[in-house]
Formats: sequence, structure tokens, C-alpha cells
Amino acid sequence: MAKKVAKVGVKKKAGFLYFVDKKGNVACAKMARGKKKKGKAKIQVVAKVGIKKEKGYLYFIDKKGDISCAKMARGR
Repeated sequence: MAKKVAKVGVKKKAGFLYFVDKKGNVACAKMARGKKKKGKAKIQVVAKVGIKKEKGYLYFIDKKGDISCAKMARGR
């Protein structure tokens, strides 16, 4: 079960991947479709939150645009 970490309310646009970066901010990158592109995608910080990540948890952006986390299923 996931728990809400921070209320951000990010509005998602189609064709973009939204994620929590290493610094704990919400970032987005354009998704590659079809053609192979060389190099890295341009990453933009959407919202500066600065949450502290705990080891063993997966952080993601939920349907409402907030940051949530769930315990990772490892070492079964």
C-alpha cells in the first residue's frame, strides 16, 4: 500500500514522463516514441519539493500529481 509523502498537485501533460529526481524534486522528460534518439533527454524540474528519500522505498507521482511512496518488494 502506498502512502502520500507530499502534496504537490502537478498537472501532467501527455507525452512526458514524471518522476522524483535524486534531490527529491518533481521532474519531467519527454518520452521517446518510435525512433531511436542519441543522447539524454532534457530534464526539467517541475516543482521543487526537496523530500528526503528512505532506502528500500519506491517514490512516484500518483494520479493526483502528489508524491507517494511504497515499500519495494525485494529479497523474497
